[in-house]
Amino acid sequence: MSEENPVTADLPDSPFHTTGTDHVTIWGSNEEDTVAFYRDLLGMRLVLRQPNLDDPSQTHLFFDTGDGRIVTFFVSDDRQSNRGGQRGGVGSVHHLCFSVAPEEFGEMVQAIEDDGRNYNIFDRGIFYSLYTHDNNGLVIELSTDKYDIPDDRRAEVLAKTQEIREADGADYAKDEHLAEALEALGLDATAHDLPDAASGVGGVE
Repeated sequence: MSEENPVTADLPDSPFHTTGTDHVTIWGSNEEDTVAFYRDLLGMRLVLRQPNLDDPSQTHLFFDTGDGRIVTFFVSDDRQSNRGGQRGGVGSVHHLCFSVAPEEFGEMVQAIEDDGRNYNIFDRGIFYSLYTHDNNGLVIELSTDKYDIPDDRRAEVLAKTQEIREADGADYAKDEHLAEALEALGLDATAHDLPDAASGVGGVE
């Protein structure tokens, strides 16, 4: 890993700064299957439907992911869903991650099971995640925070966690690094009650 790009909560010295993610747009299959997964299973509101302004033969669906941030899909009724998985490669999307309230994690797991989908659950050290696939084989991560972290302090907490991880000589950020960061920043964050799970770190120890 490069030491030339320090991890920090400070804003970079760039010509301007983005203010957040407005939306992500995905090439989708058809409207029926897309709505069935993102609205009916994940619980996202379908808030806008209109032609794809660059190609009116397609429909553009807008879903509210839960906090006003939007994920959109170009769909067409002549395209079939493909749950066989996506090809990787430079420029490809590896996965999309959406947040879930910790108190609803159990209900989410049951809903994924009831829908007949395969999944894996991992304790990723600084967060907790379920991985599954959408109707087109795109990897979908559904994550929940292990601690009640204020949104406006998240970057600061993660940067402090990185600092503590490096000082500890650990290969990745673990729960104890996050807990120490919260304490160092004076944040009285409540730990959520989540079940034990494998780390799923793929050999990084």
